[in-house]
Amino acid sequence: MTRTFVFGGARSGKSAHAEALAAASGREVVYLATAQAGDAEMANRIAHHRERRDGSWTTVEEPLALGAALAQWTAPGRVVLVDCLTVWLSNLLFCERREYPEIGRIEPPARVARERAQFLSALEQARGDVILVSNEVGMGIVPQGAVSRWFVDEAGRLNQAVAARCERAVWVAAGLPLVLKEQAC
Repeated sequence: MTRTFVFGGARSGKSAHAEALAAASGREVVYLATAQAGDAEMANRIAHHRERRDGSWTTVEEPLALGAALAQWTAPGRVVLVDCLTVWLSNLLFCERREYPEIGRIEPPARVARERAQFLSALEQARGDVILVSNEVGMGIVPQGAVSRWFVDEAGRLNQAVAARCERAVWVAAGLPLVLKEQAC
């Protein structure tokens, strides 16, 4: 069993790289999609991802309960591809449709911590190969708004926690993968 973390900036080629890894495995692939089509632009992004996917793959759309889905779908001889962790984090932050202040402390829904813990536990206990895709959002300037700063901080913490649990970590920039971590299984 191998857990692979693929991350990079927006439009870096990370999803395409993760999909190529899944396809090259020669195993059954389950694609756990976290995106929700809240508007036409996001619907177009989702459609683009769907068009690229192998038609034989099973697609499971799970915007919030990612840990439960990961626990359900991992199995020996199967690859589960999760795309993407930062979209999932955003879904959790806004799942209660709260308004957040631009200044001050952000109190995210309690569900964020619960789902994060359940997801990390499911990742540790995965029974088959897992490929996880995430955005690296912390390489620019510190955002001005409080909710944006919370998101960048939490995405960074989530990426660190995931990378620590994975045997392999791959940074993708301009479509070029760079292996940052490779441990024997």
